[in-house]
Amino acid sequence: MAVRGNFYNRSRRMASPGRSMAAVSPAMTRGGGAASQQVMALAQNLANNIIRQRELANRRARLGRIFTAFDPVDDVLPNNQEQVTRGMFSGNVGTLQGYFTQSALTAAQQSYFTDVYDKNPISDSTAVEQFSLAYGHYAGSGSKDTTGNLNNDTPSRAIYKQYAQLLLPPLDKKFTFNGTDSDSIYIINFNRARYREKIDPGNLEINLSTDPDNTATPDNFIRLIDDSSVAGIVGEAGLIYNVVSGSIDAGTAIHNSSDPVHFGLLYPQHGIVILNGDKLDEAVGNKGGAAFGTVVTSGAAETNHVNRLFRAISGSYSVRPATLGLQARSSEAVKSTYYFVRMKNAEYNYSNNPSFVTGSLGQLAYSTFVFDPQVYITTVGLYNERKELLAVAKLSQPLLKSFTREALIKVKLDF
Repeated sequence: MAVRGNFYNRSRRMASPGRSMAAVSPAMTRGGGAASQQVMALAQNLANNIIRQRELANRRARLGRIFTAFDPVDDVLPNNQEQVTRGMFSGNVGTLQGYFTQSALTAAQQSYFTDVYDKNPISDSTAVEQFSLAYGHYAGSGSKDTTGNLNNDTPSRAIYKQYAQLLLPPLDKKFTFNGTDSDSIYIINFNRARYREKIDPGNLEINLSTDPDNTATPDNFIRLIDDSSVAGIVGEAGLIYNVVSGSIDAGTAIHNSSDPVHFGLLYPQHGIVILNGDKLDEAVGNKGGAAFGTVVTSGAAETNHVNRLFRAISGSYSVRPATLGLQARSSEAVKSTYYFVRMKNAEYNYSNNPSFVTGSLGQLAYSTFVFDPQVYITTVGLYNERKELLAVAKLSQPLLKSFTREALIKVKLDF
């Protein structure tokens, strides 16, 4: 059509050579406009056909799609951080339900430390180590030198210096409790797998029986917590809190903040509690200790951490299993990435499960599935660009999917 219009206009110019171009222009415009409209209409029809074909291709692709790429802007929410706290002990419980020492340790090993389990490790293969106990003395008293060097190189001295080197500033040689140095310390060292990143301050309670043999009234015990609800200091070993007389009531740590009774120090990022042996040896009473009776005789073959500390902790639990013993929670910062898995109505309505088809030709097992397929989503797999499976998310219950239903599943990956 465009060619005939141009030819018509040129023939008129040849017949009337004296006519100006301005006289011809309206005819050319009208003829060119009609042709342009026809061209535009043809182009629009062609474009619509292309769009329809692409939509059909996309729809067919969606029907058989097994992978969908994430949009990093709309579908992925990275670098989310939250503080997660859980029970310290096996099974994520907050109160240890059993207290057993490892009798398989040699006498030489037990002179340094003892491990505490939730079950009897001799008779129960599922027993898991929860924490270790040790006793340290600055001068080496309360244990025997077994090296033969006669230089008082005793287990208690080695323990004291080990923890002093780990927790104290370089020029500080002794542990100080409420302004007073102490040569005698008891150590509770939680297993790293138990406390994870750190002990959760404000959720630690240590109960010590002052009568482990229960020869007197069953309420002879002291309760200790940390004073993180008031304040803490930052030292060479990170955060440090005092261990004071108090208790956790309905999840809240309660103690006399105006006149606290100091028993030790908590190093939450190391999972370590240092208790003042001198204070624990004080007589039971108002602001008193636990009457431990720590043996500090030079050269004595003694295991204070077993005969005093372990018996005091396990003894309190035997009095009140539901509330006493050791209570603690761990805390850790968990980084998460959220993936939003979106399934439109035309997507993921067929299954590659063999039960979905029948016969050698792979026909649908049910004729109703031809126009109204229905599947149940149970699992979401996350793949890399090489289509290698990296993570699997399981739904708590199957999710129905069909042409009339869409789905949005939020997958959370913790690091």
